[in-house]
Amino acid sequence: MSWIDERASSLDADEFGFEVVPTSDQSFENALAKARAGDRLTVDDGIELITTGTDVAGIDSRRKELVLEAADRRRADVVGDEVTFVANVNNNVTTACNTGCLFCNFKDTAHQFETEYQQEHGGFTKTPAESKAIVGDAVDRGVYEVTSVSGLHPALGLDEEHRELLDPDDPEVNYTPAEAYDTDPTTYREQIEAMASTGAHVHSMTPEEVDHAQRGADWGYEHVYRELADAGLKTVPGTAAEILVDEVRDVICPGKITTQEWVDSMEAAAEVGLPMTATMMYGHVENEAHRVQHLKVIRDLQDRTGNITEFVPLSFIHQDTPLHEHGVVDSGASKAEDELLIAVARLFLDNVEHVQSSWVKYGDEFGLKLLNCGADDFMGTILSEEITKRAGGEYGEFRSFRDYAEMLTAIGRPPVERNTDYTERRAVDPDADVIGPELGPRADGTPLL
Repeated sequence: MSWIDERASSLDADEFGFEVVPTSDQSFENALAKARAGDRLTVDDGIELITTGTDVAGIDSRRKELVLEAADRRRADVVGDEVTFVANVNNNVTTACNTGCLFCNFKDTAHQFETEYQQEHGGFTKTPAESKAIVGDAVDRGVYEVTSVSGLHPALGLDEEHRELLDPDDPEVNYTPAEAYDTDPTTYREQIEAMASTGAHVHSMTPEEVDHAQRGADWGYEHVYRELADAGLKTVPGTAAEILVDEVRDVICPGKITTQEWVDSMEAAAEVGLPMTATMMYGHVENEAHRVQHLKVIRDLQDRTGNITEFVPLSFIHQDTPLHEHGVVDSGASKAEDELLIAVARLFLDNVEHVQSSWVKYGDEFGLKLLNCGADDFMGTILSEEITKRAGGEYGEFRSFRDYAEMLTAIGRPPVERNTDYTERRAVDPDADVIGPELGPRADGTPLL
């Protein structure tokens, strides 16, 4: 049994002893009145709205609809009726990772990738040439953005200088020389350069990856972002956030960076001038108060930086994860919880313009419904999706521009192609004979597939 299995099997969802609990000194009625008036909400306000009132057990359906209505009106006031999406492809470089997060089934233990390991496994590591070929093909078909989020491969370093200074005999730095592996992942710089050379907008390097890229070197996050911006990195995905409350992180991802380290990394990205997103993965062991505390961390960060382009809620896909396999959780969030999370995010994050609904996480039908709960973005085409699929996601890996046009028109919302940071937008004509991307470096309106 691995330490991951031991950790998961020792957890009991009823025995976490969390100090943060969903209680407040506010009333639901007062919180709703503030939300309708557009006043800045407190954490207590958020807790009242996301629980539909701490004075009642469970979710009150009537109150829930009032929260959703307030959020939908706020969405209309802030961004209008247009629904945006981006032509993008995922290119995850490697699944090799030793971090041991209990919510994740994307990773494969890095030892399995070593040359001496003879058993079969389903993981992969791509060379820079392979990354370039995958992204280049997508760009030729009209894609604008490549999103790249990967495991923390022990051989990966920022650059060759970084790999040379790392000591393989020091367990604290999690470094194994490339010669030990069947495939050398090379360095973050080489991978970013390879993807950027295709002309794609490179959206990559989570705070966790940036921490990995400076381990043992004491360079700091800003140094890493500057080096990779020079290599072609354009924007940063604010994933690895999970829940930004350390007592939750201590349960689901004790090997990952802390809340403060995540914030420090995001502030460094802002200092370098790299726009960023912010995420939340919810619906596992956390409670409603943790969710609102997380939103407060993001809102405070945005107050300081003004650099967050969108908030991306990620509903936990539980089926094939250690948390589920060991009985720590038996489901993800309910649909009512999904609706309230989107709605309260819209109302609480008064300084973040865009809120995303994900067809990968929620499916088409329910994802479209969430566009009437405060969301205004419907993510991207995603020609390949590996992380959610490995966790048991069932909603596919691709949506065409015609799919988008038909789905959004059916709910009376105008479809709009966007770039990664929303600085370019193009209305899509749903009645056109041919519907395809036009914002990518080699896009000409031809359908992606």
